[in-house]
Amino acid sequence: TVLANEQVIDGRGWRTGALVEKREIPMYYLRITAYAEELLGALDELQGWPERVRTMQANWIGRSEGCDVSFPYADDTRAALASASAGASASAGGGVADALKVFTTRVDTLFGVSFVAVSAEHPLATAAATRSAALAEFVAECRRGSTMEADVATMEKRGMATGLHVRHPLTGEAIEVWVANYVLMSYGEGAVMGVPAHDERDFEFAKRNGLAIPTVVRPEGAAWQQVGNEWSSEYAAHGLTVNSGEFSGLDFDAAIDRISAALEKRGLGKRRVQWRLRDWGISRQRYWGCPIPLVHCAVCGEVPVPDTDLPVRLPEDLVPDGSGNPLAKSAAFLNCACPKCGKPARRETDTMDTFVDSSWYFLRFASSDQHAAPVDERVQYWLPVDQYIGGIEHAILHLLYSRFWTRAMRDLGLLSLTEPFAKLLTQGMVLNHIYYRQPAAGRRLFINPAEVELRTGAGGQRTAVWMNDNAPVEQGGLGTMSKSKNNGVDPQSMVEKYGADTARLFMMFASPPEQTLEWSEEGVQGQYRFLRRLWKAVHDHVNAAAVDMHQGLIRVGGAPLGTAATQLRWQTHHTLERVTGDIARRRVFNTAIAATMELLNAVSRYDETGSAARGVRHEALEVIVLCLSPMVPHICHELWQALGHEQALIDESWPKPDAAALRQDTIEIIVQVNGKLRGRVQVASGADQATAHAAALTHESVRRFAGEAPPRRVVYVPGKLLNIVV
Repeated sequence: TVLANEQVIDGRGWRTGALVEKREIPMYYLRITAYAEELLGALDELQGWPERVRTMQANWIGRSEGCDVSFPYADDTRAALASASAGASASAGGGVADALKVFTTRVDTLFGVSFVAVSAEHPLATAAATRSAALAEFVAECRRGSTMEADVATMEKRGMATGLHVRHPLTGEAIEVWVANYVLMSYGEGAVMGVPAHDERDFEFAKRNGLAIPTVVRPEGAAWQQVGNEWSSEYAAHGLTVNSGEFSGLDFDAAIDRISAALEKRGLGKRRVQWRLRDWGISRQRYWGCPIPLVHCAVCGEVPVPDTDLPVRLPEDLVPDGSGNPLAKSAAFLNCACPKCGKPARRETDTMDTFVDSSWYFLRFASSDQHAAPVDERVQYWLPVDQYIGGIEHAILHLLYSRFWTRAMRDLGLLSLTEPFAKLLTQGMVLNHIYYRQPAAGRRLFINPAEVELRTGAGGQRTAVWMNDNAPVEQGGLGTMSKSKNNGVDPQSMVEKYGADTARLFMMFASPPEQTLEWSEEGVQGQYRFLRRLWKAVHDHVNAAAVDMHQGLIRVGGAPLGTAATQLRWQTHHTLERVTGDIARRRVFNTAIAATMELLNAVSRYDETGSAARGVRHEALEVIVLCLSPMVPHICHELWQALGHEQALIDESWPKPDAAALRQDTIEIIVQVNGKLRGRVQVASGADQATAHAAALTHESVRRFAGEAPPRRVVYVPGKLLNIVV
């Protein structure tokens, strides 16, 4: 079956290690390119999406303004194509039938072309390979390589001359044709014009193969006049044309206009917009997948399966044996009658890419009991999704396909929605250590970290040992948890050992949700200890005296509170205020948890006694339990009821901070001397700089480091910090 580019490593399947080859096969496509302009333009409206996801989609869609340029075939190329009977496919890309077409955004550099390069799949490469065994081997090697642009960008730029030539469209000069491993058939026409002086990739290629590097653009100033022997980013900048015949001395825009016009006049070029996006190939030659609902009839051609016969269901008694698609060998599935003429016909055996299903499942949720149509009017009530959550690995394909599919259903009159997801959160990946054994022959054996023990030798060196045989294993560093690396953590064992709440709390505390998280057994244990501290604090408080039954937070009344009680009430409601804001932003659960930890520490330090003091402590514990409940619901439910509530915590309303408690007569500010912490002092709320400075100098440590001389400068952040510069 087909593999995604990401599943090919060094030319082999990432699971089986089998050699991967590229084949031309008939496929079905969805015309996502018809929506390229709309998909790109609407990204600016997705303000609830992360900027990097929008940038990734914009780059994937890839709008480029440029010019098609046709390089007429030289006589040797015509002869080679005729000999290989490849002339028809060579011109299949359009343009001049007797020319090689390339697309460029830098037609101003046209006079700097010293070679043209084609991909290994290009018809010119195929024709030339029939005449050279060495070239045929190089072409085969290129076809086994990666087609991922990220890999192509970093790979060694290699190529081989074909012995064929094309002619420069404006000068008629013969230009050599090369096959290059960095040219992708999937982009443009599978051919590029090589301008080594003004493109880093072409420069590297030309230097390696001894090709000319003519300078045809220079800066408008006098920074440099000629491209040197080492690449500089300045060479790729826009400037004035030189060595370009009648087009010399033009700036970028003028050169683009005049050279494009000259090409169009000769019928050898045309300005246009190029899209990196390609139509979506949905065919898969495998058993499990949504069948493509088409029937092949010798009389009627391809006939859609009637709506009344949908869905086409997969047979469930087939056994994949590795010899191809089982559907193609199942007579019961394959043979059918043509829906149009009734004669014997053949059912399509390709199934759809599973991305097809994931591109609209969220729409189906709104009307899953609707069997006459994909969706009904309920989709307008429920959609778009208010908050969508998914990994950054879905930033392009799934999210782009979903945006396309929603628009396609809109244009079919099935809904009036345009964007499927209002807000998007891309959670980070979870990392863990990788351990493996590398046999002399064969694939690596990856060993789960839970089966590895780190031991310290006599010299202090750390060795990783597989506990099965007490022999060392190799350490592969940190990597994303995956089945292939066998470095995942079994959630069930974690729950059995520490409880589900501990596992949840660690994952939310260790990192903001959109960043990567390094798994740590010590970190899990730390959260386990915190929850035990919280449980004990509530237990001790409840068992110290009877708890009155009540609803909602205790409102402390009666006699005025002392300084410590007032400070704890302020921290309690300040914590509630912080957590409310952090959770609402859906990005900072870790800081919300940290705030509750700080409050529990404050409760532990609070040692006043009496009914008012007990009420203040009770209120603080209630706020901690409430604030943690979205992260650790099970323990918090138990603690909430232990604190005297009959109603389940999940049914309680989220409280609002007490404005009176947040008012402070005095506040604590940090005092620094030359940027280093030297003390903390209490000042009146709203104190000005002079007052805060005077209070700071009453602190012994501050006085000692500040000295007796007047400071050079005092920096004051009201209510937070005073820095004395001496």
